[in-house]
Amino acid sequence: MTQLAFTIGAFLVAIAILVTVHEFGHFWVARRLGIKVLRFSIGFGRPLLTWHRKNDPTEYVIAALPVGGYVKMLDEQEGEVDPAERHLAFNNQRLWKRSAVVVAGPLANFLFAIVVYWCILVVGESGLRPEVGAVAPDSIAEAAEFQPGDLVRSVDGRETPLWGGVWFALLSASMDGGDVEVGVRTAAGDDAVRILPAEELARLDPGRGFLRHVGLQSASPTLPPVIGELLPDQPAAEAGLRAGDRVTAIDGAPIESWDALVGAVRAAPGQRLLLDVERDGEPLTIELTTASIDDGGQTVGRIGAGPDVPDSLFDPYELTVRYGPVAALEEAGRRTVDLSVVTLRIIGRMLVGTASVENLSSPIGIADAAGKTASFGLEPFAKFLALLSISLGLLNLLPIPVLDGGHLLFYAIEAAIGKPLSEEVQAQGQRIGLALIVALMTLAFYVDIARMLG
Repeated sequence: MTQLAFTIGAFLVAIAILVTVHEFGHFWVARRLGIKVLRFSIGFGRPLLTWHRKNDPTEYVIAALPVGGYVKMLDEQEGEVDPAERHLAFNNQRLWKRSAVVVAGPLANFLFAIVVYWCILVVGESGLRPEVGAVAPDSIAEAAEFQPGDLVRSVDGRETPLWGGVWFALLSASMDGGDVEVGVRTAAGDDAVRILPAEELARLDPGRGFLRHVGLQSASPTLPPVIGELLPDQPAAEAGLRAGDRVTAIDGAPIESWDALVGAVRAAPGQRLLLDVERDGEPLTIELTTASIDDGGQTVGRIGAGPDVPDSLFDPYELTVRYGPVAALEEAGRRTVDLSVVTLRIIGRMLVGTASVENLSSPIGIADAAGKTASFGLEPFAKFLALLSISLGLLNLLPIPVLDGGHLLFYAIEAAIGKPLSEEVQAQGQRIGLALIVALMTLAFYVDIARMLG
């Protein structure tokens, strides 16, 4: 229950921050362009807290449902307007002013991401050394002659000081349609170039597990086979395993690392296993039957347990990279643009069926990610906020009525034909847009629930 409350709290904090940023973009530009703003609300439903500032016509509201927000402007399409204030109404503004107000929300999300990344880069970004720890047999990486101990220096000419940069640079480069050149320094100290063929990368889903499907794994310490987390209603918890249990053998085969434990479980979907366990210095045997799940078209076993990770275990493998203020701004802008482009490409691939819809996330998946990143510390949570802010900005720019992009679509048509679309046409578009959003959200909920259930 404590973890659930923490996850919900982290999710609400994330949504509150990003909604405030988005709506403030609309609000700030509207005010600067002389449009009267009646209400700035964080949340929907019954107001919990309202206030006014001196000589300010705007009512500021914190509402009961903290899952969104809105800016209400003076508008003749939403109610009667005093003739003396018609020039302050949104609907009476020139087309460029209305467009500027609409685009300001998503733009604020992108600027927020840049600011977050800039702060992280100036203070110091932490991560794993870009060193290859293992190369999967019969993988693309093995065919490209990657070796354990390779230190990845660059991907298609772009420097990769941290392992997270390796993952993103490879993902981004794989979508460009050409062979990807990876510059490495070998364990012997020699410089080399590994070539990942475009035709092989094109077959991979550009989402979860991308780097694993390439066949690369970062260098990391040997994680002991000690249970740290147990998921409810899963085989490990139901069989009686506890946090702190050390698994010493499975079906008589010695288990010396967490990877060995995972490998043994994944190789036995739906099978009965006998686990030799050490608990508080005493040996015992636990019998369980693994669950069967689909992982990229392969059926594997799962028991619903996570490892116990000692706090200092990764210290020798971690780095902190700092940038100067100007270089950090350049990198933050580049990172925001690159993430935006990759996200749009993944959306495009999902639409044509070359990327899995498992890349979608509903509020369930977002809340889970918020809770996990917040539990890891401020930097991971800040990075999550930046990524989510970019996603929110892009989502709102999609040309779907009810979203900001839908309004911009109407304005583009208005500019082309010389007059606004009729209220009836706009209302029909809003209904279609709402239906699309509901369908997309339903699919995302299904994906997240199916993922949770294996």
